[in-house]
Amino acid sequence: MMLARHTPGVPRAGTTVDRASGKIKGYFGKATGNPMSPKAYIDPGGTGGYPGQRRCRSVGEPAIGTRKWTRLEYERLVEAEILGPGDRIELLGGEMIVKEPQHSPHATAIRLTARALRRVFGDGWDVSVQLPVALDAESEPEPDVSVVQGDPRDYRDAHPQRPVLVVEVSLSRVAFDREHKGSLYARAGITDYWIVNIPARRVEVYREPVGDGAAPFGWRYVSVTTLGPGETISPLALPVARIPIADLLP
Repeated sequence: MMLARHTPGVPRAGTTVDRASGKIKGYFGKATGNPMSPKAYIDPGGTGGYPGQRRCRSVGEPAIGTRKWTRLEYERLVEAEILGPGDRIELLGGEMIVKEPQHSPHATAIRLTARALRRVFGDGWDVSVQLPVALDAESEPEPDVSVVQGDPRDYRDAHPQRPVLVVEVSLSRVAFDREHKGSLYARAGITDYWIVNIPARRVEVYREPVGDGAAPFGWRYVSVTTLGPGETISPLALPVARIPIADLLP
């Protein structure tokens, strides 16, 4: 049976977007009989959502059933064109999250960061902008900038799995990128994670992932360094390089 197509950017009936967390709530698609479509919650809820978010119910009420998506299911939705580029969604820990809006300073910082990294990494490395990473069985984030070894054709049949560097540019979701995405990347073993913090005009560098049951995904970074204009940073994969922090800030 054919899956119902959706026009990118047009809200689906019965769905809403939580402005605080970026999560999509409600039902997905039409009742087509396909097990991936009818009554499949996009927002699985629980305690794995945006840090600080809690769900309440009255005493005596049964718990509300939730559902998480696997990465393979998510990719099937993309292949069937139920999800498209206009939807601006990424899969994080089984939850579909709406990405941060592309305001001008955010977009500028992404371009600056990608340009600076391409200059220092050169041939033999692929610097990607907002492209999928097959992080684990329930996550397919699209980092603002990521660096993987090899040539783009090396990933023709499958998305990269282990970037040597992941960079998120943050304008309005700094806490989310620190706590939620940071824990997810740490769990996946990403050893070098940067946040370009536009409001503070700083770059936050996260390294040395360790297990921590209190973190959203059970992992966090033990090494955190904050750098400002006038300082430089060296990627772990290319320690001889020196990138001015000012080159990454809009």
